[in-house]
Amino acid sequence: MKLAPFARTAALAGMLALVPATTAGLAQVDGRAGPEFAKLMAVYQRVKASYVEPVDDDTLIKGAIDGMLAALDPHSAYLDGAALQRLETMIDGNYSGLGLSVVMDDGAVKIVSPFKGSPADKAGIKAGDYITHLDGKLIYGGDLDEAVTQMRGKAGTAIRLTIFRPGRDEPFDVSVTRGVIELEPVTSELLDGNIGHISVNEFSRDVGSDVFAEFEGLKAKSGGKLAGLVLDLRRNPGGSLDEAVALSDLFLSRGRIVSQRGRAQGESLFYDAESVFRGDMAQGLPIIVLIDEGSASASEIVAGALQDHRRAVVMGQTSFGKGSVQTLLPLGREAALKLTTARYYTPSGHSVQEGGITPDIQVPQLSDPDLAKRSKMMLRESDLRGHLVNEAALEDDVLEKDKVEDPRFKMTAEELKAKGIEDFQLSYAADTLRRTAGHALARSK
Repeated sequence: MKLAPFARTAALAGMLALVPATTAGLAQVDGRAGPEFAKLMAVYQRVKASYVEPVDDDTLIKGAIDGMLAALDPHSAYLDGAALQRLETMIDGNYSGLGLSVVMDDGAVKIVSPFKGSPADKAGIKAGDYITHLDGKLIYGGDLDEAVTQMRGKAGTAIRLTIFRPGRDEPFDVSVTRGVIELEPVTSELLDGNIGHISVNEFSRDVGSDVFAEFEGLKAKSGGKLAGLVLDLRRNPGGSLDEAVALSDLFLSRGRIVSQRGRAQGESLFYDAESVFRGDMAQGLPIIVLIDEGSASASEIVAGALQDHRRAVVMGQTSFGKGSVQTLLPLGREAALKLTTARYYTPSGHSVQEGGITPDIQVPQLSDPDLAKRSKMMLRESDLRGHLVNEAALEDDVLEKDKVEDPRFKMTAEELKAKGIEDFQLSYAADTLRRTAGHALARSK
């Protein structure tokens, strides 16, 4: 998500802030706003006069705004009060709750991704799950902000989630203890054979610098003999566009990283290598990027840039497919509009919207015992009601081709566990780098 500077959007914010809050104000606007606005005015007046109970102006105006934005796409929203504060704390990467990225789809709360290492992740909640009840109370058909508010809370307190998981016959309950989500945006470890593994869990502030520091630490641990790097973007729901550019720039020394194209003046922008960091930090070291259906937005920008420049082999499963940019437009001091203002494109001109990033090598997560059932109903951008349509008009079989079984991958989760493999995708990527150490896999060209 791109956060636009307040100064740059002051004029637009001022115009939007003129939405009136009284009947008299609406009547004044009606005369010059045309017949379409007159329909809104007529409904407003009829509700004020005839609804079974008195309704205040704030409720009606906010409802009208929410409905207007919901008609656009799943990512545009009006934020005020607690909702705006939650967004700001998410950007800072420090809050108390469960650690989930969620969306509302047809009245249901769907999980895009649990943050790695979060209470929700440790409790076994997965991307594509539906939350139907919170502490036994039905939340279907409710407001997403209200559901998120209930899931937030004091660290150490527990909440019971009723989960419907596609592929299972019955819903089940999971008790999750809230924690302080001081997300470590970047973590690393040195695997056998001097293979570095860097996980980027979200794109909050300073992720580019954090990855640089972790990479230098891995080089030191390996005695300067790193044989390869796994850049893990699985279950990463995205974040700052600027940080996605910075991370990509660490491994690229030339060329386009991403472009965004919008309708408004100033929303068509181009981001090139060498604009944040100089040179290729890894100096041609073989790289594998891991992605899955929970990799969205900023994660897809990085994967697409490194894939298009042939700087990395992308492995895993097709990403979420969120190829749009949201700009935060302030509306006074205590409210803002999160509005989709542009689509973004990989260096080759590929729009990620709907189709996502397709891995060079499709590798299913065989260590997931629910994989066979969940893969039939994986949640992606193309499944969200009202999503932006890719200009290329992709067919369903293109969007779902990673659901076809690959005869190379037949081991069960139980068989892998017996061999001590708890993360098959990571194990496969690391083994690939060990086998190809010293060769040309994923080197700069």
